[in-house]
Amino acid sequence: MTTEQTDRIAALLREHPVWDGHNDLPWEARDQVAYDWSRLDVEAGTEGRTHTDVPRLRAGGVGAQFWSVYVPSNLPGSAAVTATLEQVDAVRRMVARWPEHFRLALTADDVVAAWAEGRIASLMGAEGGQSIDSSMGALRMLHEVGVRYMTLTHNHHNPWAESATDAPAADGRFERGGLTAFGREVVREMNRLGMLVDLSHVSAGTMRAALDVSEAPVIFSHSSARAVCDVPRNVPDDVLARLADNGGVCMVTFVPSFVTPAIGEWRAQTGEAAKAAGIAPNDHAEFDRFATAWAETHPKPPTTLDDVVAHVEHVREVAGAAHVGLGGDYDGAGGFADELRDVSGYPSLLAALADRGWSDADLGGLTSGNVLRTIRAAEDVAARLQSEREPSVARLRDLDG
Repeated sequence: MTTEQTDRIAALLREHPVWDGHNDLPWEARDQVAYDWSRLDVEAGTEGRTHTDVPRLRAGGVGAQFWSVYVPSNLPGSAAVTATLEQVDAVRRMVARWPEHFRLALTADDVVAAWAEGRIASLMGAEGGQSIDSSMGALRMLHEVGVRYMTLTHNHHNPWAESATDAPAADGRFERGGLTAFGREVVREMNRLGMLVDLSHVSAGTMRAALDVSEAPVIFSHSSARAVCDVPRNVPDDVLARLADNGGVCMVTFVPSFVTPAIGEWRAQTGEAAKAAGIAPNDHAEFDRFATAWAETHPKPPTTLDDVVAHVEHVREVAGAAHVGLGGDYDGAGGFADELRDVSGYPSLLAALADRGWSDADLGGLTSGNVLRTIRAAEDVAARLQSEREPSVARLRDLDG
């Protein structure tokens, strides 16, 4: 970047820090050190081990982060709930260990207060409905301990919501749309709580069904545009267009398989080869092992900063400048564009957009203004709904049989 670009982006980030929608550092802490933060010192720096640490968050202008409290979507129900709580505990202990850098945030006002203090607002998002084991009580307790969004599915269907990447449900329960009656009630209860409905990972049918039901703005915490890269994990244009009326935001991800068309094609070809080798379409762990070996003889195409720029601009064009954000998916994927190789890379993306004519107002909305507005709107809806109805006591077996 030129000196002029550097100064402009630095000034922008002081006023509008990056609020990223999805980061999997907690799962890396589980895998690498069994949640022992003394052995993963993110204050000192963890380059070479993770994409994320305090020095690089500061360099990237990150002022708020949704930490993903992800657990695998094929865990049995009660095990998924326990593992999710362990993830929540890990985030809360990370924040407590380095209070000079992090502040736990439960509301939009908490985020703004963290910025005023020079700290990184730390929110949590549960990645997949498996984390509540089809229990409204478990959903409420996740909200109680600080979870502020839930992705309705991860890579597999759950009993009440259809994933973008699972095989069709054999029982046909999603033939009338991606949410069952219980799934629609989950969305309503999330609205009442003020927990954002996250539509990353879900099928297009689930996206549309959730938008039909939700009274509050929704988010896509880490998804890109299907019109630019035609893979199931991305958002179709008709859904992006509905964000304008809904008030939500699509936080564009940097994951190569979702932003670079040639990689999407490579992954589809890899999927066909895996299928021929007898690997089930929804066996994601086995597919990843197969893909690693496959890449040795069928190299994966590179991804570029321009690929990400194309998605950000497409979402702005279809949904509007007020409905686009950033959700890198750092520490949950690999092979990012060189300029975006870790959480220090956001200024490079902002500079590229500035060069393409983006105003400071639109850039400020992209970094954090749009998601801040979305959270405030969801809080307002929750305040109204809590005055109108009691907590839901619906059960899966009563609504879905």
